Amino acid sequence: MSGRCGSAVPRLERHLSAGMRNPQWFRILLLLLGGMSLFIGLCGGLWRLGWILPHGASFAQLHGPLMISGLFGTLISMERAVALGRPWAYLGPISAGLGSLMLVAGLPSIFGASAYLLASGALALASLLILRQQPALFTAAMLFGALAWLTGNMLWLLGGAMPDLVGWWLAFLILTIAGERLEMSRLLPRKAGSEALFVMIIGLLAAGARNGPTDDNGAVLFGLGLLAATLWLFRHDIARRTVQQKGQTRFFAICMLLGYVWLGLAGAALLLWPPPAMAFGYDLALHAVLIGFVISMVFGHALIILPAVTQWRVAYMPWLYMPLTLLHLSMLLRAVGGLAEWPELRQVSGILTVLAIMAFMLTMAGAAWRSRRHRRSGQAALLPPGSALPKARS
Repeated sequence: MSGRCGSAVPRLERHLSAGMRNPQWFRILLLLLGGMSLFIGLCGGLWRLGWILPHGASFAQLHGPLMISGLFGTLISMERAVALGRPWAYLGPISAGLGSLMLVAGLPSIFGASAYLLASGALALASLLILRQQPALFTAAMLFGALAWLTGNMLWLLGGAMPDLVGWWLAFLILTIAGERLEMSRLLPRKAGSEALFVMIIGLLAAGARNGPTDDNGAVLFGLGLLAATLWLFRHDIARRTVQQKGQTRFFAICMLLGYVWLGLAGAALLLWPPPAMAFGYDLALHAVLIGFVISMVFGHALIILPAVTQWRVAYMPWLYMPLTLLHLSMLLRAVGGLAEWPELRQVSGILTVLAIMAFMLTMAGAAWRSRRHRRSGQAALLPPGSALPKARS
């Protein structure tokens, strides 16, 4: 495992290295595949809420796999591959992107599920190597998250129903984000027994995922795991301190803390309105995690992850609060609409979620363009009169 994983791995590294002559554009291509999963997944979600869209029925069946494995699986796998620095680790995001392409092209789901399984296996191996290089609670959490994704994909490949395996996919996202937040907060002092408590939280989430969040017992276990994770992260995340600062640092912290609120509400929903008797509890918990928690975290981390992956410099802009506000307003409307059994309000919430994500992407694009323009202006100011402006590397 120390850099050699059998004779096949070096050959795979040579092939991938040959195809990555320009890693920046290679990563951007993978981001575009993730964007495709996002767009079609959102269309499927709108169809589920009652909006009439072309190919809406077929997109709705792909909504869950594309959003979790196609979008977040691609992004997380690529981030881990960049961190590890091994060409073979890009097998993860490549497989996730290809799996999405096969599903969108209309191939049987077994092809997409197999590609997602390969992607999660590559992510688990990359996470294991990172854990061996840096043994710590946060790297262990990321490994457990990758294994949860691997388990969910295996169950889907074997024909499991989406509600029965979605707990594993949610655990993948929750533990991955928790690991990343722990990495940023690792210098803060922790009380004795905090690591043992975190291991217990992993056990609760795994047990709840095993039984399924649509099962009475599974809903209770998963809900308790979500509540415990919320309290643990509130207690140990550095965001409680950095929210008092200004600018980009404060924006990060607000994204984190708002996400934790929805994570806790997801746990409470499973306990107060447990499925299958109350479908509202399952729907609220599912989307509170995915929209209120995960996408809020994506908004917060994008200013760090995007430059690391694409080598584009992105300047913080206060305008980023607009899509963040829309995102959490959409989740609030969805919760109220479900509780009041008001389908029209839930439909409006879906449109607001899409608008929030699109507004965020446009704001990030504007921030990247502004950073590039300022950098070019700075380069021009340093040149003597009559010199040609050198090409800026994006």
